[in-house]
Amino acid sequence: MRDPMKAEKVEGFCGWLIEKALRGGAVEADVFYSEGESRHISLREGLPEEDAGGYGHSVTLRSLLPGGRQGLASANRFEREDLSELVDWSLANAAVSEPDPFVEIGEGASVPDGEDLGLEDPDLKSLTHGDRMKACLEMTDAARGGDRRVVSVRSASWSDGWGAVFLANSRGFMSWQRGTTASCGVAVVLQEKETFEMGGFGDESRFARKLDPVSVAVQAVRKTAMILGGTPLETGRMTVFLDPESCADFIDAIGELFLAPNILRNKSLLRDKLGTAVASPALSLIDDGRLHGGMASSPFDGEGVRTRRTNLLSSGVLENYLYDIRSARESGVPSTGNAIRGNGTAPDAGCSNLFPVPGGKDPLTLYSEAGRGLLVTELMGLHTINPISGDFSLGVKGVLMEGPDPVRPVAEVTVAGNLAEWLKQIRAVGNDLRFFGGTGGCTLVVDDVSVAGS
Repeated sequence: MRDPMKAEKVEGFCGWLIEKALRGGAVEADVFYSEGESRHISLREGLPEEDAGGYGHSVTLRSLLPGGRQGLASANRFEREDLSELVDWSLANAAVSEPDPFVEIGEGASVPDGEDLGLEDPDLKSLTHGDRMKACLEMTDAARGGDRRVVSVRSASWSDGWGAVFLANSRGFMSWQRGTTASCGVAVVLQEKETFEMGGFGDESRFARKLDPVSVAVQAVRKTAMILGGTPLETGRMTVFLDPESCADFIDAIGELFLAPNILRNKSLLRDKLGTAVASPALSLIDDGRLHGGMASSPFDGEGVRTRRTNLLSSGVLENYLYDIRSARESGVPSTGNAIRGNGTAPDAGCSNLFPVPGGKDPLTLYSEAGRGLLVTELMGLHTINPISGDFSLGVKGVLMEGPDPVRPVAEVTVAGNLAEWLKQIRAVGNDLRFFGGTGGCTLVVDDVSVAGS
């Protein structure tokens, strides 16, 4: 495992790359450097399965020639000969690219505001191999003891790591972003008579101490037991409840609709809908790149623009789209600080921490008020939603509810409809906001949904 590179060395060769690109004919240039270290342990049936760790780093130079022709090149070796070749490739790639009048590199220098976004766990470096193994053993034991029907703990895993990004451009911006992550998860198999069900649960945080491995194992068993032995429902229309995890999956899927590049390419049903009601008044949606401790939080985006909190839906009314610099220039508006990028890729607009504003009622109250309904714990096929027409048909698993009481598990069922209509059929949002990675979810109540048994 390698040691991290010294910041001074990184800043030095990144500055040299920009200068050499400008001397080679570029009108603008930026450099995206990233490094990170990760560790992963997993047990299968309580026995060691994986035990790995590693360190990696890479740098990408983006050169912009006159006419908006941009070219990228990447390297993971930093000797002067390698860096010189990197510049040559970046300029050569720019020379053969298509002109784009809206491409721009950065907004210029900015002064860090010193705000602590809660992205680094100072105690992570003291975490030992024994600590990680202990967490996996605790999850295994808790899962085995959580239900007599548990016949297999297929995986109990722990991962953690740190990462750092340095971004600099020819307009004077240069800054570091550092963060840590830790996650744990459990996958189990339950059996009742001749029926088997596999499921799981996981949690993720910037801070290792905020994870509760035993609670994760208990949740994995509970969620799997809820749907064990599920059977279809009769075809009809009924109220559907999305649990927080299913809601987060749904929110993540519709996030693409708010991205300005998709709006400009006519790949979103929200095109030309700013200022209009596109969802129920019960739904407000926020993208917050500065959420404290958020898994997708950062002081600046992939182009050096300060991140921000953006109201996308306010009581059902579409207020904003999400922009990177290019889509903002084409639209004639400022960037919202939503550029995302990785090594070897140009910036593009993306969501940060996307979540619904929670309501005031707990899930049991919402179940009671709605009466009979289908509580969905797993949504399948979200990638098939048509972003232009909004049509969808999704497989689901869950539980039939009579008020707050579970009646029986449900499987082999589909819910179908149109996204534009679904958004307006949302009756209520629960008060149980929980994040799954960079996307949050609450219990979501949707009325008059078409449900079909297979």
